[in-house]
Amino acid sequence: MTASAALEVFFAANPEAIACELTSVRGSSPREQGTFMLVGMEAIFGTIGGGALEYMVIAHARRLIVEGRAEEAMDVPLGPEIGQCCGGRVTVTLRYADAAVRRDTLARVRADESSAAHVYVFGAGHVGRVLAQILLLMPVKVEVIDTRQDELEALPPGVPHRRVAMPEAVVRSAPAGSAYVILTHDHALDFLIANEALARPDCPYVGMVGSRTKRARFASWYVEQGGDRQNLERLILPIGAQGLGDKRPSVIAALAAAEIMVHIGAREVSVGQVSTPKRSGVTSGF
Repeated sequence: MTASAALEVFFAANPEAIACELTSVRGSSPREQGTFMLVGMEAIFGTIGGGALEYMVIAHARRLIVEGRAEEAMDVPLGPEIGQCCGGRVTVTLRYADAAVRRDTLARVRADESSAAHVYVFGAGHVGRVLAQILLLMPVKVEVIDTRQDELEALPPGVPHRRVAMPEAVVRSAPAGSAYVILTHDHALDFLIANEALARPDCPYVGMVGSRTKRARFASWYVEQGGDRQNLERLILPIGAQGLGDKRPSVIAALAAAEIMVHIGAREVSVGQVSTPKRSGVTSGF
C-alpha cells in the first residue's frame, strides 16, 4: 500500500485526529524540522522519531481530542527530563486535523510519492526478489524487469513488475534520476543494460551483481564498445559487498538496498531536491 493510500485509510478510520509537527528543532533530534505525524484515538500515521518524545506527543494529542481543543504547542527538551539523551530541544505544534489539514496533508504525501526516485531491478531471481521487497519499504518507486514470465510470477504479491523482450530499452525511457540494479541470469544482457545505464549521467546508482572477474570482463568489453573508461568509476560491481564477502542472496540484497538509498540521497542533495529539512507546515513529511 502506498503512503497516500495508507493515509486515506487512516483518515477514514479516524474522523477525529491531531496533526503533530516538529516546527522547531534546536540541536540533536530524532527527526528534522517539518516532520509530522497524525494521531487518532486508536491509530497513528507517520512518526516524529519514536521514543519518549513520540509517546508524550501521542498522549497529549489524544487529550486534545478528548477535551475538544483545536491547537497547542509543546516545548520539549530531549534530555534526562524525559529519559532521552539526544541533547536537543524541539517545539511540537499540535492542530486538529480538519478538512483543510487533511486535504493539504494528502496532497503533500502524494507530491512526495510522485517525486520519489525510480529504482529498476533487472532480474527477478533470488537477489532481485528480496531486494524488491526491501525497496518497497523505502521512499522510492521500485519495478522489477525480466524477460522470464515464470520468474516474475514467483515474485511476492504487490511487487510491481514488467516482462519485456529488451530490458536495456527500459533504461533509455526511464525518468531522470532513476537507479539501476542489474541482476539478470545472462551476463551478456547484464552488459547491455549497464552500457545503457552508464550512458545516462543523471542516474545516481548503477550496480551489477558479480565478481571482480566479471567487472574486469565488463570493463574490457565496455571500452571496446567505445565507452568512456572514466564512466566505469560509477559502476558498483559487485553490489552489496561492503567488505563482508557474504554471498547469501538476502544479505546481498540488504546491503545493496543500503547502497542504493545512500546514492539516491546524495544525488537529491546535490541537485537541491532535498537538504537538511527545515520546512514548515504540517504536511512537510513523515
